[in-house]
Amino acid sequence: MTEVFIYDHVRTPRGRGKKDGSLHEVPSVRLAAKTLEAIRDRNGLDTKTVDDIIMGCVDPVMDAGAVIPKAAAFEAGYSNTAPGMQISRFCASGLDAVNFGAAKIAQGADDIVIAGGVESMSRVGLGMSGGAWFMDPSVNFPAYFMPQGVSADLIATKYGFSRDDVDAYAVESQKRAANAWEKGYFKNSVVPVKDINGLTILDRDEHMRPGTDMQALASLNPSFQMPGEMGGFEAVGIQAHPEVERINYVHHAGNSSGIVDGAAAVLLGSKAGGESMGLKPRGRIKAFANIGSDPALMLTGPVDVTEKLLKRTGMSLADIDLFELNEAFAAVVLRYMQAFEIPHDKINVNGGAIAMGHPLGATGAMILGTVLDELERRDLNVALVTLCIGAGMGTATIVERV
Repeated sequence: MTEVFIYDHVRTPRGRGKKDGSLHEVPSVRLAAKTLEAIRDRNGLDTKTVDDIIMGCVDPVMDAGAVIPKAAAFEAGYSNTAPGMQISRFCASGLDAVNFGAAKIAQGADDIVIAGGVESMSRVGLGMSGGAWFMDPSVNFPAYFMPQGVSADLIATKYGFSRDDVDAYAVESQKRAANAWEKGYFKNSVVPVKDINGLTILDRDEHMRPGTDMQALASLNPSFQMPGEMGGFEAVGIQAHPEVERINYVHHAGNSSGIVDGAAAVLLGSKAGGESMGLKPRGRIKAFANIGSDPALMLTGPVDVTEKLLKRTGMSLADIDLFELNEAFAAVVLRYMQAFEIPHDKINVNGGAIAMGHPLGATGAMILGTVLDELERRDLNVALVTLCIGAGMGTATIVERV
């Protein structure tokens, strides 16, 4: 199989996913186009050489509908020969777009692929695309459907994480993200979003609250107790996991991922493709995997897919220098660390979605880029990137620094 290299990656800042967020007036297609423009301009890319543009988008409707990567290519001024497609595997869509592009290159079908994702959550609300998973009883009964936050609280209860545990993790995420921005760790990968006059709209993640402390978080009420107790979803969770007598509700807005807008793009290619552009590879896609997991716990898929991927590659946890796991909820990361006895100084070292936000379709590509930058900064070699996924799934990718 052809080796697949990472030649570059970029992302936009993450804007608050509300009407008063800085990126609210920027449609999804424009966010995606900004990353395509940056990838082209930074690398002197002849867009006639681009074999495909693949982007994750979880709710591809309204502004974000109609094959948004191709629309973004038009707006970015790419050659008409560059095709586009959008995919969705919920929160892992951006990473799966990278994996899909890597598979095409490895198989020999393509030489140059731009992969990533986009989500404008302030313009296209969460769940706007609908779906049988949560709307059709013939599906949501066997799937033990419940809101993800209730599943996160079920995980915290089952595996023994207290309110203090999840809050302490959230405080640390904020501190790490603030430190990364202060030290300039993101400066080479974050491209500012500008208006048509060239004026900067946003050049920094705006969801962060670096002053967050345990006292501030203690004042927040649990977000998912009402749907759990009054909506009947706690009974669903206990039916699936009768060893849990009642759910302890510990998650809230401060220890859960932020709703934000953003986009990301990763430039992938074969050795020949990179040489044709005169580019030096920065990383290599070593392996990736997907898996279905417990649908009631829903968010423990990263544990299962990591086990699958390590077994498939013949690698061990000791071979991984850094881990990057999307911070959908604090308990997701705490369970992953608990399952593999991973020290906190090896995972999400620059904070994550609790501090900076989770633009659903883009996040996987964003965190892959973040950890590649960190491998370079620390002079390390191997990282594992993974995300939990709605309906009980997991995606993981191993990248090597070149």
